[in-house]
Amino acid sequence: MDAETLQVEREAGVVTVTLNRPERKNAASGLLWQELLVVLREVDRRRDDRVLVLTGAGGDFCSGADLSDPAGMSNDPADPHLVRMQVVSEVVLTLHQLHRPTLAKVRGVAAGAGLSLALACDLVLAADTSRFSAIFARRGLSLDAGASWLLPRLVGLQRAKELAFFADLLGADEVAALGLVNRVVPDEQLDDLCDRWARRLAAGPPLALAMTKRLLNDSSSLTMAQALEDESRVQTVNVATADVAEAMRAFVEKREPRFEGR
Repeated sequence: MDAETLQVEREAGVVTVTLNRPERKNAASGLLWQELLVVLREVDRRRDDRVLVLTGAGGDFCSGADLSDPAGMSNDPADPHLVRMQVVSEVVLTLHQLHRPTLAKVRGVAAGAGLSLALACDLVLAADTSRFSAIFARRGLSLDAGASWLLPRLVGLQRAKELAFFADLLGADEVAALGLVNRVVPDEQLDDLCDRWARRLAAGPPLALAMTKRLLNDSSSLTMAQALEDESRVQTVNVATADVAEAMRAFVEKREPRFEGR
């Protein structure tokens, strides 16, 4: 798609979506929310899109929603605020539920809804100079864009309250210690690390990874018995796929498997 606020690149199964409003530290305008939702839905439909990398242009990830945008978050100034918020919610939920592994590659600032976008990805890689904040309270706002659900699950309830109430700007090492990111590396190594992880994920079994993601996302709301039942169901699907047969052949032939997602 042609997008004004995003750059979309595809290579070897990896889709890199770059938030492209560097003059606003990639603050999410109404148009950006709309375009991002279209791209995410497109990725979910395309068989060849096997991994999504979300990042920002100009040295920042995303400074949050653009509260100065006269069109509002739904890109229609006539919409009531609840409708505008529902657009943001739909984007974050679509990202969280995407049937693909997702990677956030974070440089610079990830604040407010930008923090939520990063944490809604499956994995977060950060440059050592990056900064993170649940900045909502500093703007007189409560948590949104999924932050009230994401933060307690990642850092626990008490830590989540600390992050939300004080809205401090934290360095990469601080958020790594809290468990909000998977890796922190020097800025010059971030692209290489993200490329290597994305290529490994793109080479993995698409169906199995999608179902594993769903199992893990659902796990906190299930009993052990329910989780075991879900595992049994998806494993029954997996063993009937061509990918499992390919994995067995590759093991016998001492080579890497070539998974096709069928």
